[in-house]
Amino acid sequence: MSSSSSAPAPVTASAPSPVPEPLRVAIVGTGNIARFHAQALLAEPGRAALVAAVDVDPGALESFRSRHTIPRGYADLDRMLTAERPDLVHVCTPPGIHRAQVEACLGAGASVLVEKPPALSLAEAEKMAAAEGGDRGPWMATVFQHRFGSGALRLRALIDSGVLGRPLLATCHTTWFRPQEYFDLPWRGKWETEGGGPTLGHGIHQTDLLLALLGEWTQVSAVVRRQARDVETEDVSLARVDFASGAIASVVTSLLSPQEESRIRIDFERATVELAHLYGYGDDDWRLTPAPGFEEEITTAWEAGEHGVNSGHHSQIVQVLDALRAGSPPPVTSRDALSSLRLVAAVYASSFEQRPVTPADLAPGSPFHERMNGGRSL
Repeated sequence: MSSSSSAPAPVTASAPSPVPEPLRVAIVGTGNIARFHAQALLAEPGRAALVAAVDVDPGALESFRSRHTIPRGYADLDRMLTAERPDLVHVCTPPGIHRAQVEACLGAGASVLVEKPPALSLAEAEKMAAAEGGDRGPWMATVFQHRFGSGALRLRALIDSGVLGRPLLATCHTTWFRPQEYFDLPWRGKWETEGGGPTLGHGIHQTDLLLALLGEWTQVSAVVRRQARDVETEDVSLARVDFASGAIASVVTSLLSPQEESRIRIDFERATVELAHLYGYGDDDWRLTPAPGFEEEITTAWEAGEHGVNSGHHSQIVQVLDALRAGSPPPVTSRDALSSLRLVAAVYASSFEQRPVTPADLAPGSPFHERMNGGRSL
């Protein structure tokens, strides 16, 4: 038997994983909302390079490019897609033209982050989702930034853990104010070009957050009204929403409320959690009230959760960029957006039909699948 022993195998250091290159990003539409997108992208130079902007208004385009130091501008989306080959396009145009622009971007191989509402109807949203590229992209995501603040993430984690008990009762109110002059733009306040009124165009942020927290809904009873504004669509809506968990919610959306507020309150078995803000929240906008006997347990769990990230475009855009650089579908997915649009469609359908509505009532073949108002007038 040999007394010699085998020499140990040499240890080799593994090569570091390559760092993904920044994504090439373009913005379509240079109105007010686009500035939030540009600011978020410019704050993340390691993740994104903002290479182009598109707008049919030459003056608006040049002003936007100059303000945000964007190297190239285009009047035509197709020309930009051909010339720039972006990885991601932010669609910040009026909702009536979202579908055509999103499908053009997806067809050119670019993923899309589209402003809310992503589509004018469930049928449109489904066709946009069908234009995605499958497991390897390109993908469509929708801006629902309230999901990404640390307060919402903390609450979702506590719901999942069971520490709060079952959700029982909720209120979800978007009570904002818009004067008649707001509707002077020719596409606003019209079913054909805006898809709906504030239930679709404004309150959808809060209702999307409510769905992200409480999950699947089962039935809606609602009324929509035109109370004060000279528009085709509603200016206020009220709905009762039943959830699969057994919780019920009151959902109110208004553009007639001089004291403006965005509010969600959920009463669980062991605590009440409230969020009050206007267009975006931070940690200080949340309030926790434990039920008697659960003060220490609930407060400890709440304080141990995520903190420090405000809701807003930046918080979602970072996650969109990171997902795409990792080759994954970005949040909020087309499936998630369809869920929120389906709830909005149910509010309109229930009001026009004057009866409770379930998800099955909104399937293809329903007039409210094709148009939010089902082709009817208020």
